[in-house]
Amino acid sequence: MKIAIDLGGTNIRVGLIDEGKVVRKISKPCPSKGSEEEVLFFLIKLIEEEISQQLDGIGIGVPSVVDTERGIVYNVANIPSWKEVHLKEILQQKFNVPVFVNNDSNCFALGEKLFGEGVPYSDMIGITLGTGVGAGVIIDGKLYNGSNTGAGEIGSLAYLDSDYEHYCSSDFFVNYYNTTGKEAYEKACAGDSGALAIWHEIGIHLGNLMKAVLYTYDPEAIVLGGGVATAYPFFSESMLATMSDFPYKKTVDGIKILISKKEDISLLGASALIV
Repeated sequence: MKIAIDLGGTNIRVGLIDEGKVVRKISKPCPSKGSEEEVLFFLIKLIEEEISQQLDGIGIGVPSVVDTERGIVYNVANIPSWKEVHLKEILQQKFNVPVFVNNDSNCFALGEKLFGEGVPYSDMIGITLGTGVGAGVIIDGKLYNGSNTGAGEIGSLAYLDSDYEHYCSSDFFVNYYNTTGKEAYEKACAGDSGALAIWHEIGIHLGNLMKAVLYTYDPEAIVLGGGVATAYPFFSESMLATMSDFPYKKTVDGIKILISKKEDISLLGASALIV
C-alpha cells in the first residue's frame, strides 16, 4: 500500500493506492492562508486518516520548485507561508516510511505515462490547464525533472504582453471576460454564441502554446488535463487551425493530442514516485 498526495492551495487530496489503483481517498479544502505549521498539521491529520499498517511509502506532488533529493519545497503556489518546507524530513520522521516529493505537474505527467493516455508513448508532455499552466516532461519513458523540477514550466514562457499562463489558464476568462471557465463551459454547452467565441479565442492561444511545445520538446504525444481541458470540443478546432502553419509538417501531422480521462491520475503519478 502507498499513500499518494496531491497538494494544492485549494484542496488537498490524499489517496490510498494499491497496485496502481485508488483504494480510497479523501479531499479537503486546504487551509492555505494558515501558518506553515497549521498547514502541516492539517496535512498530517489527513495522512493519518488514510494510513495503512502495510505502508510502503508516501508520494506527494506539490505546486512548487522542489529539491527532489532532499524533499524540500520552495514558494508553494497559493500557500504563502510555505517558503521553504523540508517536507520529506518532516513526514519521514512522523510516519517512519520513505517519502518522495515532486512537482504536481510532474506527477500528472508521470501518472499519464504509467496509467493513462500516455502509456503507448516514450516521449510525451503532460500539460495541466487550470488555475495555472503546468507541464511534466517524459523522455525515453522516464520523468525528466530538470535541476529544480522546473522542466516543463511552459506557462511562464513569454507570450504577447505577458506569458502563456495568462492566456491559457482560467485567468483568461476572469481577466478578459469577467467570467469563469466553468461558466463559459456551461454556456457553450447551451449553445451561447458569446461563450463559444471565448473558447474559440482561447483555442488560438492554446494552439500557439502547442507550437511552443513542439519546438522545444518534439514529443510523440501531448496529454491535456485540468478544468480548461474538459472543454476540448469547444476549442480544438481553433487550436488545431493555429497549429497548421507549424513549419515542420511531419511533426504537426504526427503529434497526438489527447485528453486526460482518469480523475485520480495525479494521485497515481505521486504514488509512482515511491521506489
